[in-house]
Amino acid sequence: MSEIQKVAVVTGAGSGVGRAVALALTGAGWSVALAGRRAEALEETARLAAAQSDGDAGAAGDTGALPGGRTLVVPADVTRPEDVDRLFASVRNGFGPLGLLFNNAGMFGPPVPLEDLTYEQWRSVVDVNLTGAFLCAQGAFRAMKEQDPQGGRIINNGSISAHVPRPNSVAYTSTKHAVTGLTKSLSLDGRAYRIACGQIDIGNAATEMTARMTTGVQQADGTTAVEPVMDVTDVARTVLHMAGLPLEANVQFATVMATAMPYIGRG
Repeated sequence: MSEIQKVAVVTGAGSGVGRAVALALTGAGWSVALAGRRAEALEETARLAAAQSDGDAGAAGDTGALPGGRTLVVPADVTRPEDVDRLFASVRNGFGPLGLLFNNAGMFGPPVPLEDLTYEQWRSVVDVNLTGAFLCAQGAFRAMKEQDPQGGRIINNGSISAHVPRPNSVAYTSTKHAVTGLTKSLSLDGRAYRIACGQIDIGNAATEMTARMTTGVQQADGTTAVEPVMDVTDVARTVLHMAGLPLEANVQFATVMATAMPYIGRG
């Protein structure tokens, strides 16, 4: 990474894509702040990272391979500005200059007809997926602009739903389309400060959130079908590649999906 320390923040780091990306980053020598609502889940991610580091060190022997990076557990609700402020202050005080934000925290919301979605359900999804993503991007942007040298990278977790919806997904789909706008605005506004921003759109990574894919989900034609999934580590490797580029290069948008999932031609 060009002139920026390998220090990262991963939101939603207690499970799924966030955990997989955090482990990939620490395995590559990054120091990672693990953010999320559930302290116990974050501590488990930290334990897995430590075990991975110990194993890598033992396997490397005297070859000079880099040890795994450190972790910092920071329980935080990304919908609360004071929690987000505390998160980035903890990173600054604990690790130093920030190189990367993986803006990953998100939720689906209930798969119900639009007319049955309550205001509270809509608001919960918007608060996490959009407002939370904005608050964390704002915190990272401020840190990257103010530090010396300036710069860093923000990677937003979009979705296949940033392109095409699933049935009964109005809240999730709306927020993921909005994340694309956030990514583009950050890319433009960050140019003057060496802040790069890209987006990874994920389709059917095998996590707790996508477990229903293996039992059957509603399709655009009204039928229910089992959908293929992919290993979540394939997503993590892609994020690691994006994160490792010099700031003079950027993957603006990347789509990583289960090859046979119904995306091309969906609907």
